[in-house]
Amino acid sequence: MNGADVLCDVLLANDVTVCFANPGTSEMHFVAALDRKPRMRCVLGLFEGVVTGAADGYARMTDRPAATLLHTGPGLANGLANMHNARRALSPMINIVGDHASYHLPLDAPLTSDIEGLAAPMSNWVRRISGPADVQPATEAAFRASLTPPGVTTLILPADTAWGGANPAAPGKVVLSPPPPVDKDAVRAVAAAVRAKPGRVGMIVRGRAARADALDIAGQISTAGGVRLLSDVLIARLQRGRGRVAPTRIPYPVDAATALLKDIDVLVLVGGKEPVAFFAYPGKPGRLVREDCQVLTLAAHGQDLHAALEALRDELGIKPSQQTAFAAAFPDEATPNGKLTEDAIALSVARKLPDNAIICDEAVTSARRFFALSAYAAPHDYMMGTGGSIGGGIPMATGAAVACPDRKVINLEADGSGMYTVQGLWTQARENLDVVTIVFSNRTYAILHGEMKNVGVGAIGENARRMLDLDHPSLDWVSLAKGMGVEAARAETCERFDALLDSALSRRGPFLIEAVL
Repeated sequence: MNGADVLCDVLLANDVTVCFANPGTSEMHFVAALDRKPRMRCVLGLFEGVVTGAADGYARMTDRPAATLLHTGPGLANGLANMHNARRALSPMINIVGDHASYHLPLDAPLTSDIEGLAAPMSNWVRRISGPADVQPATEAAFRASLTPPGVTTLILPADTAWGGANPAAPGKVVLSPPPPVDKDAVRAVAAAVRAKPGRVGMIVRGRAARADALDIAGQISTAGGVRLLSDVLIARLQRGRGRVAPTRIPYPVDAATALLKDIDVLVLVGGKEPVAFFAYPGKPGRLVREDCQVLTLAAHGQDLHAALEALRDELGIKPSQQTAFAAAFPDEATPNGKLTEDAIALSVARKLPDNAIICDEAVTSARRFFALSAYAAPHDYMMGTGGSIGGGIPMATGAAVACPDRKVINLEADGSGMYTVQGLWTQARENLDVVTIVFSNRTYAILHGEMKNVGVGAIGENARRMLDLDHPSLDWVSLAKGMGVEAARAETCERFDALLDSALSRRGPFLIEAVL
C-alpha cells in the first residue's frame, strides 16, 4: 500500500465517492490507486475549469464535497476561476493537487510553482502533505475543513508521498463538530427590530435558509411580522416554484437595487453578508442599503440557520400554523410566436419546467425574466454563478447532473460565458448526463455593453465593438456541441424553440439548443 491508496481510502470512508479529474504525470500513482477503488466514480474534464466547476455544482446539490484531481500549479491555476465561484457559493470541495517529488523541487523543473500561493486566495484551507505517514491525518483534516463550515480546501500531494510505502490505513468516519447553538441575544435583537419597524425590515436568506423547509418559516415571519423577504443578487441555491415561499431577488443594477432597498431601516442577514454593488461606479454608492440602515446578523454561515429562523419565529410569538402567501397561478400570457426573443425563452422554460428540475443559470443578462417567472413554475432548485467569474454554467450543470442522476438539469447559458468551459459538453456526453443546455446566442457580451453605459459611455466605436461582440465569425453552437458528442439543434422562432424543448425534456441524455436572438 502507498500514500495514494491511503488518501483514496480516507476519502471513501467519509463517503467522498466522486472525483472530477484532469491528471498529469505527477498524479499517476494517485490515478493508479483510484483504479483500484471501484467505489470511486472518476469523471474526466478536458479543462480544469470544468473539473472545479463540476465539483461546485455537485456540492451545491449534495451538501457534500467531491474530490478534484489537478496537475501541479498550472493545472490548479486553470481551475481557480470556478474555485472562486465555489468559495463564494460556500461549497464544500477537496482539491487534490499533485506536485513534484519533494527532493525534485530544488531543481526548479519547468512545472515547479508556488502551489500554496496559488491556492490560498481561492481556498478556505490549504495543506501540503509532508510524507506517507501524514496522508491519513492530512486527508481527514481536509475533509473536516471542507464541512466545518463548508468551504473549499486544497490538499497538495507530492509525488514521492503518493508512491511512498505506507502502513495499511483503517480510516473511520471523521467526527464533525455540531454547529454552534443559536445565539439567543441575536434572536432577541432581531425580534426587537421587527417589532419596532414593521414593514421596514428586510431579511436576506442564503444557504440552508434558502431551502423549502426554512423558507416556510421565513415566509411565516414575513407574513406575520411585516418583514420583506429577499435573496442575494447571485444565488448559490434556492428552492423555488409553486407552493414555495418566493423571496425577491436583489437586482444586479445598482440603481434598481438601491430603489428596492431604500425603504429598509433594518436588514437582517441569515446565512449571508450585506449586499454591495458588484463594481464601483462614478457617483453611485457601494453599499446598496442606506448609510443609516442597521444591519443585523441572525445567524451566519456554518450556524444552524433553520433553527435560528425557528427561534426568531418563536420569539415573535408566531405560530407554526401561520399561513404564508405563495405564488399564485402562472401569469395569463399569450404564447409567443414568430421571431425568438429572450422573454419568449424565459416564458417557455418556466411553463414547461419538469417537477424537481435543477436550473443552472449563467445566461447573465439574457434570462433575467426567468427568475421572476420561476416562482410560478414547477418546484425546482435554482443556482447561479456566485463569484462573478464566468464559465461556471456548463460545469455546474455537469456536476449537478452527476449528483442527481434522477433529475432533469437545465442550463441557461450565455454564448460568451459558455465558450470559457465548452469542454464540459464532452463530459456530459461521455457520462450520458441528463442536461439540456439552452444557449442564448446573441453573439455579444451583452453585459459589457450595459457596463459601458453604466460608466457613462453613450456610444462605442469600432475598437470597443470588436472587444464586445462575438461575430465575424459567429459562433456555431450546433457544430460545437456535435463535435463534443452532444446532440444539438438551432431555433430562430418561438415555435421551433418550443418543439425542441419539448423533445429534449421528453428523453434522457444531453441535448443543446442554440437559441438565436
